[in-house]
Amino acid sequence: MFSVIKNAKIWFLISGLLVAASIVSVSIWGLRLGIDFHGGTLREIEFAAQRSASEIRDGLDAAGFIAQVQEVGERSVIIKTEPLTTEEQTRLTSALREKFGDFQEHRFESIGPAIGRELLNRAYWQILLVSLGIVFYVSYSFRKINANAKHFKISPWKLGFATIIALLHDLTIPLGVFAILGHFRGVELDSLFVTALLTILGFSVHDTIVVFDRIRESTLKMPEKNLSEIIDLSVLSTMTRSINTSSTLVFIMFSSLLFGGNTIFYFVLALLIGVIAGTYSSIFIASPILYLWRKR
Repeated sequence: MFSVIKNAKIWFLISGLLVAASIVSVSIWGLRLGIDFHGGTLREIEFAAQRSASEIRDGLDAAGFIAQVQEVGERSVIIKTEPLTTEEQTRLTSALREKFGDFQEHRFESIGPAIGRELLNRAYWQILLVSLGIVFYVSYSFRKINANAKHFKISPWKLGFATIIALLHDLTIPLGVFAILGHFRGVELDSLFVTALLTILGFSVHDTIVVFDRIRESTLKMPEKNLSEIIDLSVLSTMTRSINTSSTLVFIMFSSLLFGGNTIFYFVLALLIGVIAGTYSSIFIASPILYLWRKR
């Protein structure tokens, strides 16, 4: 029979390499924060003819503006600058029309630095409070997990912290991927990315709780078995359900990546990475950690 516990070193090695690579990426390159967090101005415009990002960037640089330019379609670009006054916005618009002809503006966003910092602080607090809530919820929900167990004891708090370790795994990997994308592709994080992280938290903890709940049921039904046998049986009985659910979500997300447009592309990409990581951690990380923390 396939054993999750006997092969735990392999699962930990795979996760360790991915998490280490993610931490190194974030440490070296950092995360590029969008205007939602540091403030600034964003404009999405469409020209009558195709223009390259470097061509527009050079034109704005000549006009005295430092801007990030990203191509989002055949003739559309997103231009991001530091916060600009009304007069500076007018000069930027005039410079664009003078150098590249008339254009249509499809989107305009402007956020002050103070609001950006406030949004960043809220994002930190949201993730912290959700994580603490998960620890208390899981610990309370599984407080009677040892009721019939004869060969082991598990502290309910350890289930809560095992869940958090799995969640940290699931959040670190998308952060690492976006650090790489930020360095090589100029991808910035916005408030949608925080929404994606919170969604990943919810999905991952749900999958992990399903496995833990099956472990609790198996302990009640088979008190004579040891923890490794119970974990293997529980994981195998829930694996098909977890993989099928995740596969459905992954199919939908791939469709969204292909046909959803540029606006939500990186939001969906973050979700896709998180769902795959969450499915993996709920099966191959959370339960083996629980086994390592057992009391004989």
